[in-house]
Amino acid sequence: MIITPIITLALGLDIKYAIGASIIAVIATSSGSTIAFLKDDVLNLRVAMFLEIATTIGAIVGAILTGIFHPAILYFLFGSLLIFSSWNMYRKLRSGKEILKRAKPDKWAQKFNLNSSYFDKNLNKQIDYQVENIPGGLSIMFGAGIASGMLGIGSGAFKVMAMDNAMKMPLKPSSATSNLMMGVTAAASASVYFFNGSIKPGIAVPLALGILVGAAIGSRIMQHLPSRVIRMIFIPILLYLGLQMIFKAFGVTI
Repeated sequence: MIITPIITLALGLDIKYAIGASIIAVIATSSGSTIAFLKDDVLNLRVAMFLEIATTIGAIVGAILTGIFHPAILYFLFGSLLIFSSWNMYRKLRSGKEILKRAKPDKWAQKFNLNSSYFDKNLNKQIDYQVENIPGGLSIMFGAGIASGMLGIGSGAFKVMAMDNAMKMPLKPSSATSNLMMGVTAAASASVYFFNGSIKPGIAVPLALGILVGAAIGSRIMQHLPSRVIRMIFIPILLYLGLQMIFKAFGVTI
């Protein structure tokens, strides 16, 4: 979302190669951060693979439906969802406390063993959490997959929205799990870009190396930050992405 316009405008690179490089950058970001998150047992691997099924099916459906629905409708719909998600995050920020209480047991979460725990380095204690509203999370990810397939957009923001808002997971495991899922999704499409010649090693490799180091450092820093600070970072990002999609629905680019 950010890398493509930067290297296109700043370096004058053809959009075809910029998109290919950004795909590799996403994989590098995911790899660099996931290594740290796996080592510290922050991400929820079962939730990641569970939601990835819905995303993949949605992407296939979206690709099939391309041309049937007007893209502007989807841009407006998903833009509105992102703005609503940013508002929910703002409400949690205003409340001044992270939801750490045990959620109502979810039959799906218990059946597929999705409940987990992580050690919060900022609070310096073990946090046990239960995942809830599995159908809601799957629905959001299925819809995000459709949007990805029809519009060719990423769905990282929707992953965080599904886990943080719908499934009531703590923000740190939500972010860590989202990073892993973005890498899996990007890796699935990378082969297509590679074989059609869109990936230039001379551009993608140095970009990936720099991002790999940055992602590893960033993932370490994130674990020591209060959830409040992480929300303060996420809110403007979600708001910007939501507004960007709504404006794009009306043919305006920001």
